[in-house]
Amino acid sequence: MRFILAVAAIATMAIVVVRASSVGGNGQTQGHLDLVWGRRGLGEGRLQKPRAMALHDQELYIVDMTARIQVFDLDGNYLRYWQTPTHAKGRPSGLSFDRQGRLLVADTHYFRVLVYSPQGELLDTLGGRNGQQGGEFGFVTDAVQDSQGNFFISKYGEFDRVQKLAPDGTFILQWGGHGEKPGQFLRPQSLAIDGHGRIWVADACNHRVQVFDSNGELLFLWGREGTAPGELRYPYDLALDPQGNVYVSEFGNHRVQKFTSDGTSLGCWGSFGRQAGELNTPWALVLDDLGRVHVLDTLNHRVQRISF
Repeated sequence: MRFILAVAAIATMAIVVVRASSVGGNGQTQGHLDLVWGRRGLGEGRLQKPRAMALHDQELYIVDMTARIQVFDLDGNYLRYWQTPTHAKGRPSGLSFDRQGRLLVADTHYFRVLVYSPQGELLDTLGGRNGQQGGEFGFVTDAVQDSQGNFFISKYGEFDRVQKLAPDGTFILQWGGHGEKPGQFLRPQSLAIDGHGRIWVADACNHRVQVFDSNGELLFLWGREGTAPGELRYPYDLALDPQGNVYVSEFGNHRVQKFTSDGTSLGCWGSFGRQAGELNTPWALVLDDLGRVHVLDTLNHRVQRISF
């Protein structure tokens, strides 16, 4: 694999433009890498073990182990930041935007979802009490909103499950449970909703993806633990494109894998390492309007951008 690198320093960021590719499991070339940016540190624009990422209005929102939510443009230029109210017990591990353009922050160790404006104004809080009853949460991992305004919130720990809340935050129902059986979870790490209103769950420690209707009925699942194309190791995030393909960041396999909606692998990108085109425990990914995949390369403290 050959790399042609053009390097430029912008503020505190290290920008690397790369042309590279990896071979997918179907024998076809997959994953053209064109940008790597980010540098470890505590200053503005630096990243310290980034944990979650979301995209809104051509801006990337990233939360890291300092509990800062930093905002960048799509090329990695730093724009602004703010910090969650408290983080002594732990840092957030999930970000998404709702239908009103508000940022939903899975404030994991405080059993709640923080709701922010894109500029960092705290607007609302969902949950906040640890427990197994309706409206009580465990360690929250992600939150998404459907076309009807309902919230779906995933959590792990003693109560691995998904809860559905009405637009006003009223509890509706919950499903799941700690286990390996279909419909149960071992750390449901991230959620996505497709155009049919189905709830996609990255069931991380079961090494699979499960798909439910909006009432929690299991529709189908796929995935098993392994390193071969089509297999998964700790899928921590997933994203859906308009064609129905599914992109999965594999924390354990240090790669991104592209699937059809029924779980057929269309190719893999990435391997363990520190060089451009290599990953170290990627936690998250997002798709932009051009179909490019932005991968949160967590223990390399950076972001890599690829096109499949």
